[in-house]
Amino acid sequence: MTENPVFPPPDQPEGADERTADVLPFRLKNDTTPSVSPGEGEAKPGEWEAELPDTDDPEAEGLAEGAPVDPPREVYPPSVAEWMEAKDKARLPVLPDWVKLPDQRTAVRKWAVRHYSAVVGYHAVRLPLVYTPKICMYSPRGAWRWSTAIGRWVFDAEGKSLRLASVANEDAAEYLKLSRQRNDRVRLRGIVAAIASLVGLAAAMTLYVMAPSWLLLLAMAALTTTLGAVGAPADRPLIDLAKVTFRKRKLSSDIVIRAHEAAKLTTKDQTIAFPRPIGRDGDGWRVVVDLPYGKTFEDALNAHGRLASGMDIAPTQLFMDKDETSGRRVSYWIADRDPLAVPSGKSPLLGATRVDFWKPFPWGVDERGNPVMATMLWLSLLVGAVPRQGKTFSARTIALAAALDPYVRLYVFDGKASPDWRKFALVAHRIAFGIVPKNGFDPVVHLLTSLRELKADVEDRYHRLSELPLHICPEGKLTPEISRDPKLNMPLTLFVIDEVQEYLQHPEHGKEILSLLVYLARVAPAVGVSVMTSTQKPDDKACPSELRDQHQARFALRVGAYQVSDTILGAGSYSEGLDASKLLKSHKGVGLLKGMSDDSGIVRTYLADGRDAERILTRASALREAEGTLSGDAVGEVPAPETSATILDDVAAVLDKGQAKVWSETVVDRLADLRPDVYGPWAELEPKPKAEALTAALKPFGIGTVQISRRIDGEGQVNKRGIKRDDIATAITERNKKRDAG
Repeated sequence: MTENPVFPPPDQPEGADERTADVLPFRLKNDTTPSVSPGEGEAKPGEWEAELPDTDDPEAEGLAEGAPVDPPREVYPPSVAEWMEAKDKARLPVLPDWVKLPDQRTAVRKWAVRHYSAVVGYHAVRLPLVYTPKICMYSPRGAWRWSTAIGRWVFDAEGKSLRLASVANEDAAEYLKLSRQRNDRVRLRGIVAAIASLVGLAAAMTLYVMAPSWLLLLAMAALTTTLGAVGAPADRPLIDLAKVTFRKRKLSSDIVIRAHEAAKLTTKDQTIAFPRPIGRDGDGWRVVVDLPYGKTFEDALNAHGRLASGMDIAPTQLFMDKDETSGRRVSYWIADRDPLAVPSGKSPLLGATRVDFWKPFPWGVDERGNPVMATMLWLSLLVGAVPRQGKTFSARTIALAAALDPYVRLYVFDGKASPDWRKFALVAHRIAFGIVPKNGFDPVVHLLTSLRELKADVEDRYHRLSELPLHICPEGKLTPEISRDPKLNMPLTLFVIDEVQEYLQHPEHGKEILSLLVYLARVAPAVGVSVMTSTQKPDDKACPSELRDQHQARFALRVGAYQVSDTILGAGSYSEGLDASKLLKSHKGVGLLKGMSDDSGIVRTYLADGRDAERILTRASALREAEGTLSGDAVGEVPAPETSATILDDVAAVLDKGQAKVWSETVVDRLADLRPDVYGPWAELEPKPKAEALTAALKPFGIGTVQISRRIDGEGQVNKRGIKRDDIATAITERNKKRDAG
């Protein structure tokens, strides 16, 4: 309310006006007390009250205010834990991150070396071409300036203005005083200058006569440089500033906000927030951003190119990490330059005497230069890329690490018959190249034989590990001690097959090779047999999904499309931000790794070219020879005759139709008559070892032996171990079903 002025009537004198209205507070709440009628209470002149309802809704009558929904902003007094947490957040670190963190120390050291080497080089080039002519040109002027300054000091030139002022003021006493003071100064300074000149001249003559030539030249250069610096113009310095600039700009919050606006991740009402300050992280900037509510990491991932454009950098300089604490929080790392185009350097295996394959070994570095350690324990690895992107070199580095462990058995098969794997013949247990038979040797058959051999070994390992005593194998799993025991013969094994599509598309043996590889990739890693396959055609025809899906780890170098990247890395990898199609052609040896550890990301693999590989493999061969672990093709051992692949058919062929049960030693004798080149050595054994040989050969097929009693003339009833004909028939039926399914 406002107070209205009241004018008195004409016949009323001034000063007799009365207040007719008051300013009262406006009532905002309902008054629950009964109102008083005007007649019941005493009303002052001009007093009035207003009752306003809370709402116009008649159903809201009688409603009361509820308790507050939001929790209190702070609880007072704070607990000790909260107080300590607040102090921890407010406390500044004693040392900055670039001193404490190894990667940042390395980055600072690299920057210092790069910067100051450039500065030194800049001045070193200009010293004879620019600085020396300047010094020679400015030194006479410097000598004149120096002598003039000495003369002014000796003759007290600074007091001349005072003496002239006393003359102008006709102050004789002051002039005489200044003149006497000037005479005293000139006398003393003249003596000092004369003595200094004599000492300097004597020193110069002594230096000229007695000093070596290099010292004389050094003194002349120092004097000339000093005179040149004194004579140089003030606006043109003698030495230029080393304007060394690198492609590194300072990142600010305005640039980050601009990038998100360009990527359409923000609106006028909602922008991004910075939960922590922008700071340096290695050779780049680390920025953590909270996107507007409703935006997710996937939105930022889809806008990767626009974000890079908004920051005015290349897309290969922007890397994103998902924050597990919030769906809208994104961590960016913005590199100073494209880190994927920087070579990762030579492999550290060149300086290693040996490698423990049970432990992670150096494979490469990530985008920030941090080392990436690889391991092949308990997993299989699939490597895929377009041609000439470093696929073979990346896989070969892992095989070289395995070669430097003398207790790792190597199988190496190269479908394209390139020279990249040839030197592995020095250490490989089984090795072959290409798919074309040559000189009576069929590499595809050799591969098939090796796969069958390895499958039988894997099946045998499962049985033997389960039967080992607890003090040797406490958990029924392979251990370093078991793998290095030559008596147990269960070493770590790495099966490498490059350009696997060449073997899988073989018209005769392709299906069986696929079936065996699927089995090994799925089952073998648990007993220490790892499979590493690489291909440049990861489609369903060249490399079926039933084989790809058995690989726990994937490594994708540059590919042509994101669909191919998803094929190699697994379905859903693109939505996780893993897209190998974004890699450039210049990013050789760079790929995306998934499944080898909990983290997925970029790996710039170390380089080991042909000569490096030969050096490493020569050292590995000598190491294995010293340990006595060279075997197989490396020492010219021919593969043992295949019994596992034909044993069922051979046993079925020697069993008579009317015999339901046959002694094992009898079966061995018949097998020796059927195929003496294969089973002849068994027949030469004693009866008990002879039966054990057959038992061991049939065990992988689930066939056991039973006690069989026979009546022998002159010996009575004789009990020996034997097999049932029905068990052989059942095993053959199951085998055929699996082959048909494969």
